[in-house]
Amino acid sequence: MRTIGALLKCLDRRRVGVELEESSMPVPILQLLTYTITDVVYMDKDAYSVLQIFKFELHPSVYKLQSGQKEGLSLYGILNRCRCKFGSRLLRQWFHRPTRDLSVLRRRQEVIRFFTTPRNSELMNTLQSFLRNFKNIPVLLRKMSLSHTKVVEWQNLYKTVYSAVGIRDTVRSLPQTIQLFREISEGFTDELYHIATLISKVVDFEGSQAENRFTVKPNVDPPSTRIGFLLSVPRLPAMVEKENFEIEGLDFIFVSEDRLHYRSARTKELDNMLGDLHCDIRDMETAVMTQLQATVLQRSSCLYKILSLYAELDCLMALAQASQDYGYCPPTYSQRCTLNLQQARHPLMELCTPVFVSNPCLCSDMEGKVKVITGPNSSGKSIYLKQVGLIVFMALIGSDVPAKEAEIGPIDGIFTRMQSRESVSVGLSTFMIDLNQMAQALNHSTGMSLVLVDEFGKGTNTVDGLSLLAACLNHWLNRAPAQCPIVFLATNFHSVLQLDLLPRSPLLSLLTLETAVDGEELIFLYQLKEGICQSSYAANIATLAGLPPALVQRGVEVSDLYRTGRTIQRIDQPSSEELITRCESVVEKFLQLDLDDPSTDLQGFLKDVLLPTVGDSL
Repeated sequence: MRTIGALLKCLDRRRVGVELEESSMPVPILQLLTYTITDVVYMDKDAYSVLQIFKFELHPSVYKLQSGQKEGLSLYGILNRCRCKFGSRLLRQWFHRPTRDLSVLRRRQEVIRFFTTPRNSELMNTLQSFLRNFKNIPVLLRKMSLSHTKVVEWQNLYKTVYSAVGIRDTVRSLPQTIQLFREISEGFTDELYHIATLISKVVDFEGSQAENRFTVKPNVDPPSTRIGFLLSVPRLPAMVEKENFEIEGLDFIFVSEDRLHYRSARTKELDNMLGDLHCDIRDMETAVMTQLQATVLQRSSCLYKILSLYAELDCLMALAQASQDYGYCPPTYSQRCTLNLQQARHPLMELCTPVFVSNPCLCSDMEGKVKVITGPNSSGKSIYLKQVGLIVFMALIGSDVPAKEAEIGPIDGIFTRMQSRESVSVGLSTFMIDLNQMAQALNHSTGMSLVLVDEFGKGTNTVDGLSLLAACLNHWLNRAPAQCPIVFLATNFHSVLQLDLLPRSPLLSLLTLETAVDGEELIFLYQLKEGICQSSYAANIATLAGLPPALVQRGVEVSDLYRTGRTIQRIDQPSSEELITRCESVVEKFLQLDLDDPSTDLQGFLKDVLLPTVGDSL
């Protein structure tokens, strides 16, 4: 309640024109709606960024370079196959509010499974073709309420309503055991059909486009048909195109019921005698338009009702189409905390490489909930972590997932400790970002949470980073199995395992990504297996990165000397033989000096020969 009070006060101060109102004028709050987050899965902004669920890029158009943005390679980008704007907007809302409500997820899955069946592909194409004609209904109705409706907006409304009727007729032929289909069939009233019929009978779209204003079809309003003087002649069979309507001495006006209406010199004379009725005709058309607007607005509630249902249908067909295109499978939702993925793939990375190695993931509520993954850099540790996070997220919005089989429990939160572009730009050190993100996972994760940690502690001293990493893992492993979250942790701190810093527990699982060494070449196999990585293969990674071979070899030598406790000699110092040679050369030059000769420059000799040689030697 205190938060709502503060919000109302803030809104009151920020209102435009508040200084011109009386002091007793309240904040114009029309309605307060309640919203529960009981079944909404927790995710912060960094999690969306590092998992690449959304990714905004600058628009390629030079006209939108400063302010325009477009969706880049992201999960939302590849799943958004929606045909109307409301579907895309609802899908984005689903992404921002992943749910653990099994009834909602199963409702979405039954529709997706129906449309992923090959025999129903033609039905999906038909429905999507109707959805392409859906326009912004709230904006159209608002303009109608302000009497700012243009001809193109009447056309858009008619297309929308006509397409809605087409969807209704198609859905009624589908299995009514599916909840969404049943709601569309039962929630659709005859008012929508009445609106479509009324617009079709009243609005003359061809005439409106020709005159760039709202025009009414003939015989719509009996009083208006008697306004003005026209010459009516029957339409001959040869009069097909508009060019055939031209008659010398007559001005063509319109065609109605196989009769052509013209203005002649006599009708114009009558108009001039009795007054110019053109303005009266426009006034009558405006009155008809106003009456039509009022009728549409009175029945607008049915438009809003079907809009949400059709947007949901659009989203689910988009997810079904993506599932067909990329070979996804429907997940199985479990009541217990489990994560079982067979031949799982990264939904984005597999689109960027010709061959992608799939990997499994198995966690139960009693064992394997904390997985420590080691391996050399570039072996695929981070990709595997993101792969698990993305698959879980996709299941929590009701989508099919990139795996052969998938069983997922009711995850209540996804916590990440991964560096993102947004987190670096705030100006904090890398390690402070690590601590902030890790604190969220430690303090707020439950036994139903998924925690993804990548390279924690690398931004500080090795001993400190290793100690904090071991402490965090011990904190989770010492919890009761039901309270320990599902943790996937990738690290290059192999000492956390080699020094036996972690307790022996059935909750702990040690994994590594397989590699092979062919001579001096390191080959990544990207295959997950149980075990520990025995070497970081730093020299091989440096060679693959393009560092000069001499530099890499020197690094290996220094590493060996440091590991064995031997003295590390600087390679930029001369050898003892070279120093002796330099000293002998200086002595010889000194002996050749004639100190009795007044022209001898002793100061120059000391400055130019002796001091530089001694400095180099030291």
